[in-house]
Parts: sequence; C-alpha cells; structure tokens
Amino acid sequence: MTVGRKSDAGQAFPIYITVVGGLLFLALAYFAVGQAAATRNEAQTAADASALAAALETRDQLADQWLTNILEPETWQGIFDGDVPVANTCWRAQELAARNEANVDCYRDGPLSYTVVAETRGTVGDTIVPGTENQHASESATAVIEPRCSFELPGEDADGDVLPSILCMGEEWDLEPGDLSDLPKPEDLFDVHLAD
Repeated sequence: MTVGRKSDAGQAFPIYITVVGGLLFLALAYFAVGQAAATRNEAQTAADASALAAALETRDQLADQWLTNILEPETWQGIFDGDVPVANTCWRAQELAARNEANVDCYRDGPLSYTVVAETRGTVGDTIVPGTENQHASESATAVIEPRCSFELPGEDADGDVLPSILCMGEEWDLEPGDLSDLPKPEDLFDVHLAD
C-alpha cells in the first residue's frame, strides 16, 4: 500500500506542470491583449485630440471673421454656417499628433467638420502573438463645429446703425455699434465637439 501512494504522488507533478504552463500562457496572452489595447487607446487619443485641434483652429478663424464683419450683420449667417473662406487647419492636427507620437491623415469634410485618421508611430511590441512587433494601431475621429447663436436681422425700415441682438446658448448680447467692448468669445459663438 505504501508503494501505491508514492506512485500517485509522482503522477500529480506532470499535471501540476501542465496547469502552471497553461496559466502562464494565459497570462502572457492577456498581456499581449493589454499591449494591443493600450496601443489602440494611444491611436484613439491622438485622433481625438488632432481632430479637435483642427476644428478649434477653424472656430477661431470664424470668430475672427465675425469680429471683422460685426458691423455687417447680413454676413453673419454665412460665417455661422462656415460659408466663408478660412484656411485649412489640418496643419494643427498634424502638429498635435506629432506630440502624441502619431502620424495623421486629416480631411476637411465640409465647412464645419474635420476627420482625422491617426496611426501610432510605436508598435504593439514583442508578444507571444507573432507579428505584433511591427503592428501599428490606427483609429479615426471626427470633430464638428456647431454655431451656438441665433439672431434676427433688423427690418428694411430700421436705422442702418442698429445691430441685431445675438442670443448664444441662452445669453443675449445687445450690440451697440459705438461700444463693442463686451462681445461674445469664440467659445460663446461656436461649440466644438467630437461627433458621436
């Protein structure tokens, strides 16, 4: 009977080694998945930030045009719709992507929208999954600019020096041609956010 017990104990060791080896393999696989997810998150962060940067730069240009043309309210709607010439601000997306260790392709989808596709410069790295050492992550994001203000042009019989009041997200601005010191800021005029 003593001989049988020793023989049973010896048979458990290979099973133990197999279980430990399997657990180690699973741990390494989870580590590989974690590395891939982290690289993907880096790409998404770069895409989001770059798209927002390009849209914010365009928003600032539109706000500058509104300030330049503030005494010509008939031009305001075109500015709020983005139907005015502004420089393509994809350079801002590329600048921000470089800070996030990514390369981007930037596209202006329309007057008030930018889409960015970002690819990480770094790779997933060496893992137990073959081929990951050269695998880059790529993600995209779209940022949109939305006007936050509404106004009504004065009637034809109104005094030519009267500017319309402008309502921006519940705050009304009464504009006086002789005193334009208190004006809405770019963030009052336009909202910039990532598209859903």
